[in-house]
Amino acid sequence: MLKKLALFGFAGLVLTAILLTTGCLGTGPTLGVASIPVPVSPYFQQGYEDLAFEKERYNKVAILPPITESEHHAQDPPSDDLVMRQLEKIRPVSGSVPGTETTYRNVKGITKEIIADYVDPPRVMPLVGPVQLHHVHYKCTVYFEETTNVGWPVPYTIKNEDAMEVFYIDLDHLHRVAGGQVDVPNM
Repeated sequence: MLKKLALFGFAGLVLTAILLTTGCLGTGPTLGVASIPVPVSPYFQQGYEDLAFEKERYNKVAILPPITESEHHAQDPPSDDLVMRQLEKIRPVSGSVPGTETTYRNVKGITKEIIADYVDPPRVMPLVGPVQLHHVHYKCTVYFEETTNVGWPVPYTIKNEDAMEVFYIDLDHLHRVAGGQVDVPNM
């Protein structure tokens, strides 16, 4: 009897040691309720990923080296990805419920032309230092074929082969001032 009791005691001790070292009982540092996984719909997950991508790629102001007289002032034109994201914000594609109405776009071409390129006088910005704000404005035109399928109550298709959307994109960025000398007006 004593032998069985010692064996059960040893097995209980081993089981307790295993449970305590795996983190199953919540001992040690934990995140509390935040450690419980919550399922997220792929629809919302894609939206969060798009917001993070746009914040990382397009919503930051670049601080570039000083402008010299010999270099061209304008930054690179907006990428096709940026133009298509702006088009989606301006004119979203419908199609959340299949079978009722779905719209498709087939992009034929994208043109980007610069309409303004100018630099503000130097000034001191907090946490940045002496900089110049460089304004670059582009006129973007997207040519596409748009097909709309309506499935209810009467199925039909509308096809616009010569669809076009014109919008403007501002690519403002900062340049450091060469000598670091900025005339600050007295207030």
